[in-house]
Amino acid sequence: MNLPNKLSLTRVILVPVMMFLYLAQFVPYGKFIAAGVFVLAAFTDFLDGYIARKYNLVTDMGKFLDAIADKMLVTCALILICCDATIPAPYGAIVLSIFIVRDLAVNMLRLIAANKNVVIAADKLGKYKTFTQDIALPMLMVFAGLKLIEGINETFMTVFMWVGYGILIASTVLSVVSLVHYMIKNKAVFTENK
Repeated sequence: MNLPNKLSLTRVILVPVMMFLYLAQFVPYGKFIAAGVFVLAAFTDFLDGYIARKYNLVTDMGKFLDAIADKMLVTCALILICCDATIPAPYGAIVLSIFIVRDLAVNMLRLIAANKNVVIAADKLGKYKTFTQDIALPMLMVFAGLKLIEGINETFMTVFMWVGYGILIASTVLSVVSLVHYMIKNKAVFTENK
């Protein structure tokens, strides 16, 4: 297993660590530490891709593992901030549903493509979607932690919250647009071999 793949695997391992820290009320500043773990895990996403391209270490396993690790990180972080109503109902459920349906559809597309010996790598729209998720989700995790601290300026909290929500909305729109783009770009995958 090469270094980029090890970094992707590290990202998978960091997901339950992040979830534990976020949920463990007995851990001081757990939500802030969990947000830091998210940022560290997201950085490994950038790092593994950079190393893989620079040193020509791109593998099919790496493409698969990288995509799975990304989905785990983002989906679990979003579940956390939906469960504690950091994103109020029903909006959290709607955003979570869009992210999950988008990821399932892209994964099914990749599975069909793999059966035809075609590997579908992430495209630029998918990367923009991931980038905005990687900003919005730790921001909202930090916001959840800030809500537990008394005496913080209300204007600061309101601005911080709406910036986080705004970036998450942009990410949600990019999720839908990138899904449509994937389907159109790879429509040949759905053609039956005669």
